[in-house]
Amino acid sequence: MHVHDAELVISAVNPSQYPQDQLPEVALAGRSNVGKSSFINSLIARKNLARTSSQPGKTQTLNFYAINQAFRFVDVPGYGYARVSKDFRLAWSKMIEKYLSQRENMELLFLLMDMRHEPTRLDREMKDFAENLDLPYAIVLTKADKIKPASWNKHLSMYKKALELPSVDALFPYSATKGYGKEEIWDVISSVLQLKNE
Repeated sequence: MHVHDAELVISAVNPSQYPQDQLPEVALAGRSNVGKSSFINSLIARKNLARTSSQPGKTQTLNFYAINQAFRFVDVPGYGYARVSKDFRLAWSKMIEKYLSQRENMELLFLLMDMRHEPTRLDREMKDFAENLDLPYAIVLTKADKIKPASWNKHLSMYKKALELPSVDALFPYSATKGYGKEEIWDVISSVLQLKNE
C-alpha cells in the first residue's frame, strides 16, 4: 500500500477526545519497549511520524494517526513498564480496556510481541483479553532481524505453544529496520478493511 498522507490527529486520554467520525481503526498494543512507534513509521515509510523514545513508558495517551484519510492507526500506551507508579499503570490499563472494549471504529488489533523472547504474562493476558472480547487480532513478532531466519520456525513454535494457538497463521514476524513482513501486514490490514466496506 502506498501511503501518501499520514498525520497525528489527536492524542487522547478519554472517549470524549476520540475522533467522532466513522473511519475504521487498527489498534496496536504491546509492551513499552516492543517497538510500536518503529512499526508504524516503517509501515508508512516515515521516519518520525510516531514518536520513538529510548525511554520505555513514554507514551501515556492513545495516539490516533490518520492514514490516507482511509483509516487510522491507534497507538495504545505500552504495558508492563515498572518505573511508573501503580496508580499510573492502573489508569493506563483502564484507558486501554475502555478503548478496546467500547470503540466501535476499531476493526483490527495488532498485538506486538518481541520475537526473541517468550511472551510475558501480560502478553498472554492481552491475547486472552482480545479473544474474550471476540476482537479480530493478529500477533506481530517484532525485532525478527535479531534472529537468524533459520531459527524463525523454532520461535514461531514457541509462541504457538505459549499462547495456545491452533496454528502459526496469526503470527507475523516483522522487522522495522529490514522491512521483513511489511507486505504481509498490509495484506492483513487491507483484507480486514475491505471486508468492512463490502
